Amino acid sequence: MRQIVLDTETTGLEWRKGNRVVEIGCVELVERRPTGRTWHQYIHPDREFEAGAQEVTGLTLDFLADKPRFAAIADEFLDFIEGAELVIHNAAFDIGFLDYELSMLDGRGRITDRATVLDSLELARQRFPGQRNSLDALCRRLGVDNAARQLHGALLDAQLLAEVYLALTSGQTELGLAGPAMPEPSVARIDLPRAAALAPRPRVAVDPVELEAHLARVAAIRGRAGTALWDDAGAPAPEASAL
Repeated sequence: MRQIVLDTETTGLEWRKGNRVVEIGCVELVERRPTGRTWHQYIHPDREFEAGAQEVTGLTLDFLADKPRFAAIADEFLDFIEGAELVIHNAAFDIGFLDYELSMLDGRGRITDRATVLDSLELARQRFPGQRNSLDALCRRLGVDNAARQLHGALLDAQLLAEVYLALTSGQTELGLAGPAMPEPSVARIDLPRAAALAPRPRVAVDPVELEAHLARVAAIRGRAGTALWDDAGAPAPEASAL
């Protein structure tokens, strides 16, 4: 599956008031793995920023003065997202703005003519009902480093959202615990020895270094996924552990 994690920045909060897109950032995932391919563009909006919007993005009309209009980059953008599933946080906002931009161009249609859309905000609300589910809040909750996010930027936010989305939807597999798929075993009858014939299992004391590494790994999993498999396994306390 090819997915594009997408974010936009705009001159204001409402496209119905004529606000425009000023930045688009995209990050490509294939089979839930980042490919390293991104698409990023600043866009001249042909209008002023609304009060507050400029402070959020740090962008200015002076900076955007030599940037292309949306019409000049529309085909390249549409080619990049063609056939993908778009992962967007609060998708109605971004799709509304992008469809508004496309409506001013002949023959470009709508975003959903080119791609399907998955709203990561709705996924977050299902997993964390009643909690704050902004991108910053999810970064903190899922252990995604967002220290570089001093201002809203479309490409940086798309990169952070990609990490959040993978942690939100797969947890432990994103920490490298998922190996290659194994073939299904064939069904066969196995004659097991009777319990009385089994030799006692030896108890081996856990090496302190190995135990420390194991606990650090479990803590990393818990930070990303909210829980770890071992939390529910009924494992003995560390000082009594044996292999």
